[in-house]
Amino acid sequence: MRLLSVCAAALLAAQAAGASLTHKLNGFTITEHPDPEKRDLLQKYVTWDEKSLFINGERLMIFSAEIHPWRLPVPSLWRDVLNKVKALGFNCVSFYVDWALLEGKPGEYSADGSFAWEPFFDAAAELGIYLIARPGPYINAEVSGGGFPGWLQRLNGTIRSSDEAYLDATENYVSHIGAVIAKYQITNGGPVILYQPDNEYSGGCCGEEFPNPDYFQYVIDQARRAGIVVPTISNDAYPGGHNAPGTGKGEVDIYGHDNYPVGFDCSNPDVWLEGGLPTDYRDLHLEISPSTPYALVEYQAGAFDPWGGPGFEKCVALTGYEFERVFYKNTFSFGAGLLSLYMTFGGTNWGNLGHPGGYTSYDYASPIAETREITREKYSELKLMGNFMKSSPSYLLATPGHLTNTTYTNTAALTVTPLIGNETGSFFVLRHSDYRSQESTPYTLRLPTSAGPLTIPQLGGSLTLNGRDSKVHIVDYDVAGTKILYSTAEVFTWKEFHDGKVLVLYGGPEEHHEFAVSSKAKVDVLEGPESSITSKRVRDAVVVAWNVKSSRRIIQIGDLKVLLLDRNSAYNYWVPQLGTETTIPFSTDKAVAASIIVKAGYLVRTAFLKDHNLHITADFNATTPVEVIGAPRTAKNLFINGEKAHHTVDRNGIWTTEVKYSPPEIALPDLENLDWVYLDTLPEAQPDYDDSAWPDANLPTKNTIYPLKTPTSLYASDYGFHTGYLLFRGHFTANGKETNFSIQTQGGQAFGSSVWLSGTYLGSWTGGNDYQDNNATYTLPSLTAGKEYVFTVVVDNMGLNENWIVGQDEMKKPRGILNYRLPGHAADDITWKLTGNLGGEDYIDKARGPLNEGGLYAERHGYHQPYPPTNNKGWKPSTPLDGLSGPGIGFYTTSFDLDIPAGWDVPISFNFGNTTTPAPAYRAQLYVNGWQYGKYVNNIGPQTKFPVPEGILNYRGTNWVGLTLWAQEEHGARLDSFGISYGTPVQTVLDVELAKQPRYEKRRGVY
Repeated sequence: MRLLSVCAAALLAAQAAGASLTHKLNGFTITEHPDPEKRDLLQKYVTWDEKSLFINGERLMIFSAEIHPWRLPVPSLWRDVLNKVKALGFNCVSFYVDWALLEGKPGEYSADGSFAWEPFFDAAAELGIYLIARPGPYINAEVSGGGFPGWLQRLNGTIRSSDEAYLDATENYVSHIGAVIAKYQITNGGPVILYQPDNEYSGGCCGEEFPNPDYFQYVIDQARRAGIVVPTISNDAYPGGHNAPGTGKGEVDIYGHDNYPVGFDCSNPDVWLEGGLPTDYRDLHLEISPSTPYALVEYQAGAFDPWGGPGFEKCVALTGYEFERVFYKNTFSFGAGLLSLYMTFGGTNWGNLGHPGGYTSYDYASPIAETREITREKYSELKLMGNFMKSSPSYLLATPGHLTNTTYTNTAALTVTPLIGNETGSFFVLRHSDYRSQESTPYTLRLPTSAGPLTIPQLGGSLTLNGRDSKVHIVDYDVAGTKILYSTAEVFTWKEFHDGKVLVLYGGPEEHHEFAVSSKAKVDVLEGPESSITSKRVRDAVVVAWNVKSSRRIIQIGDLKVLLLDRNSAYNYWVPQLGTETTIPFSTDKAVAASIIVKAGYLVRTAFLKDHNLHITADFNATTPVEVIGAPRTAKNLFINGEKAHHTVDRNGIWTTEVKYSPPEIALPDLENLDWVYLDTLPEAQPDYDDSAWPDANLPTKNTIYPLKTPTSLYASDYGFHTGYLLFRGHFTANGKETNFSIQTQGGQAFGSSVWLSGTYLGSWTGGNDYQDNNATYTLPSLTAGKEYVFTVVVDNMGLNENWIVGQDEMKKPRGILNYRLPGHAADDITWKLTGNLGGEDYIDKARGPLNEGGLYAERHGYHQPYPPTNNKGWKPSTPLDGLSGPGIGFYTTSFDLDIPAGWDVPISFNFGNTTTPAPAYRAQLYVNGWQYGKYVNNIGPQTKFPVPEGILNYRGTNWVGLTLWAQEEHGARLDSFGISYGTPVQTVLDVELAKQPRYEKRRGVY
């Protein structure tokens, strides 16, 4: 700590002594001190200029994927997702940390098992993936409380402010997670290259100072005290200049912002709103932070979906491959030096960790689906872009220009944004002027080249831009010393091998394309029909034109082979770096050069050379021809997934073999016909239930934002209950004149609540996505004067609100009972008790964390865990298909065995039927081997299918399933159907270990 303080003082002195860069921002004068002065005081490994980062002195475009490993609580699967990110051509992963999962009780930090970060960092390092650390403390992220633990509801101070109480509350968490991140910084040989303090610090209100430079400086200093020395980066929610370099105290090293241009309404996925495509972000960046690289720390890769929403398949359509082609290439035209896509893999809001605005699935319409499948076309489209950027270092040296309609094309229907390189190549990003257009537009190009200005195509014909497409045309593009004068077809990748160079170009179906090479060599067609290719020497270049077909053509020009592909064929190509059996180099120019090109279908994970054997690890979902282009000179044999493959070598030096696919027979149980047992899990509704061990609701609130309307607090977090179902029991003595009972409950969007009086059902609020709380008045039966009665109230806590706007303290919106009224009685005539998960902040199940369990009787006892004591009193045979004949909550459990062969990745899901109209009002929770993996609301939806990964499911052993069924209507509830299904088995080298899943043990102090 002392050393860091000395460094900080030295930094201030150096800044004071140095020259400065002054510019205007929103009418204010901004002074940026020279970046080297900051960098030299921090470390030498990550530096930057106005165009890009330098990693260990090498200029790199950072193309990053957002992943939250805690949304996939099976550490052995993290490597699988990272493999799939690496295969996209990405060199970096950005990640949030969810504080609420690590400090369920103030002062008790726990990060073991599924919550340990070391395996994730180790896997990233071994796969050569850099990391951007974003631990908050606030993260938003569509998680409960925006990542804040529920006990912050009791904080006497404003969250995300300089209030001492808040800053003190963050110290334990930041010191611990910061120390782990610090250990894995690049300065220590690890993968972490950037650190983001706080998250989207971009809006304030309600009299709170915003922006507060003292607060943000504290957050930065807090990270430095924890050992963070890599540069800091911001993610402003929009290009507003908050905390940008030069703004004074609280400034980050590198300014970045976020953008979600098509928003989150997936209801009409074909509709792109007018004005949604950013066009001025480059200019704004030059106003805000001209001496740092342009960084988009979160750029839209999908969308979240609310309760009652249209479902993620609609979101996939909204943010699919067409969106990627238009919006991402538009972003490239800004000269982005860092682009991170949120989310590249979303995962699952298992165990109550989601916010109230979304359901269990956090698929996010990501390129990698919640099931980890990569069958969406948007994954393949993204792979084309990722590998192009990886192969195009000159992109970072080109200077972005202003968009124009007529300078580079012959039609105002198209817009071109140039990135002009002096001697390093230029890029021309072309799209429709109305980016929403679905027209096919013919055009010619007028491009400045080293051979002079050219009108293209030169050999006749016309280029075409199809609707909702965009292209990057290259000029003076260097391929290992060979100059591609221009190409209208897009570059997938290029490589220099021991026997020559290979360039891979692709185009859309039936498009006409042309490229030119500065060469005097002749053109030889090595593969494919010559009749469909035209070539001609024009001055000092060879020009080649062709119409895109589904069959591959290979052309030789000197020592350059050019593969001409259609886009769909290009999807099957991969560019794995040559590593070792256990590691892959970080993505530097040198490492990228040490790659091969493989055509192999579903997924190529890794490639390495051992002795004279070339090894490839890959996944297959069909019988697949495999081709290797650029096999190392010393390689003699080909091994695929550890088995020697018979291969042939054609006259072009391409190795060819075939992997047979014969899927195994997958036997899944018929869940409806298993031996289920049932337990009433709402005994609390009965008048003779003994609640003496429950906590008394006798506290004043510590919530500083929402004052009480009741004599004592009925806010669950005041008593340490922050998640899942909440239960309240209110005792009173009747006077015989009671006629109704009014109650206001709050549980967040789509929550529900039910009320009983001494065993008599009074009614329910069945929920809706637009309602966070509900006022209800229930008619009472005739009560006997002098007799004691008890209200039982169940509230579904859908998660705590996020806290984006500073000053609102939105996450403090309480869960529980806000108000009640029993006419003829004073409010304090009713004495209340309450409960949630057993132990509250002293939660029992450390393996599954502080959010996994709620307050139902079965959950408090641990009956949702494997091997519950179903022979005990109270259990009886019944299935959730039989259901409940009246309102109430039941718990059902059963077990089954799986025997899925090793070597197969098989996505498995549990499915609820929803066929009755109108949909009955009931809620269910799905537990698999003790992990809560589904929160189902039948009358709201939309989710009916709940994927559960291997590692939570035991694919070769016994599995226990638990279901809670909450009937909210007089006639009860039963499941329409309940089944288990699987997707396409994928042949794989993946090896999955079970997450910790402790079995049932009788709990001390349970009630």
